[in-house]
Amino acid sequence: MIYSLASGLASGLSLIIAIGAQNAFVLRQGVQRSHVLLVVAVCALSDLVLIVLGVAGVGVLIERAPAVLEVVRWAGAAFLLAYGLMAAMRAVRGGQTALTVEGRRGSWAAALGTCLALTWLNPHVYLDTVLLLGSLAGAHGADGRWWFAAGAGLGSIAWFSALGAGARYLAPWFARPGSWRVLDGGIALVMVTLAVMLVA
Repeated sequence: MIYSLASGLASGLSLIIAIGAQNAFVLRQGVQRSHVLLVVAVCALSDLVLIVLGVAGVGVLIERAPAVLEVVRWAGAAFLLAYGLMAAMRAVRGGQTALTVEGRRGSWAAALGTCLALTWLNPHVYLDTVLLLGSLAGAHGADGRWWFAAGAGLGSIAWFSALGAGARYLAPWFARPGSWRVLDGGIALVMVTLAVMLVA
């Protein structure tokens, strides 16, 4: 039980901590202090659903229906490219500070929509969370796999909570307009790179 839980926690964290579209978005929302709880909750709950689906064996069905992943792959690449270009434009335009950005917060619906798209239109989420974690969980037996899933779920909740809450402490650094240009430039690079990798 403890071994399966710890293994799931380590596996989940190792996959989720890598810089990606989801993490970049949570970081930006956290720095802005804009709908952070909503974004963290959506990311964590989405991961929990995907982990459960993977452990329950849905990963096998997805693996046998490559057309589904193909549609998600192209839709995800298009969304990531568009989001990356918007971040690039913000980086070039500049002039933002922690205060001005906080004053221009988007609506909760926009934050929710972007968060859902970055999560569910990313094929890597299905490959990593559903297929990979689902396969790893299978090695822990009928009972142990659910402890593995619990560990992976705890890792997801802990990571997104720490990222969302911890980002606010970077606000003094982001009081300088140049810092936002660096962040948005980095986000643009990550998003466009992921988009290209998806279709390459």
